[in-house]
Amino acid sequence: MLGGDLKVARRGLMFVLSSPSGAGKTTLSERLLKTDKDIVLSISATTRPRRPGEAHGQDYYFVSEEEFFRMRDAGEFLEWANVFGNYYGTPRPLVEATLRQGKDVLFDIDWQGAQQLDEVAGEDVVKVFILPPSREELERRLRRRAQDPEEVVQKRMAKANS
Repeated sequence: MLGGDLKVARRGLMFVLSSPSGAGKTTLSERLLKTDKDIVLSISATTRPRRPGEAHGQDYYFVSEEEFFRMRDAGEFLEWANVFGNYYGTPRPLVEATLRQGKDVLFDIDWQGAQQLDEVAGEDVVKVFILPPSREELERRLRRRAQDPEEVVQKRMAKANS
């Protein structure tokens, strides 16, 4: 029997919530982060334009394509993807530092990023895929949030249907 002084440092895990846009992953992420202080949200870098109300370093790290490609080529991303013409990537140093502290990291990323993360971190990744109640509800949610032009809504619906 081991003595009572044995203490093993907890290693953080990576949780990936993935879904079609509008299925509710951001809402679920926000609720999870409010209820568990040992989970930290991974903030992605992106080349897409900032939406009203978004803050650099809080919602995303907004970078130019030139800066994004520099980071990618330097190996600074755990994963990256081109989603509807915009680039998204997860900065490696921030995630690694959080995991070393024994905290879990929550990722709100698309399926491409989830696959890449699984390839580089395998056993430390827990993946959850969220589906909307129906295709009709998904389209209703996309239109109600009014963030994207019609062309993007149609692309998102086509991707969700594939």
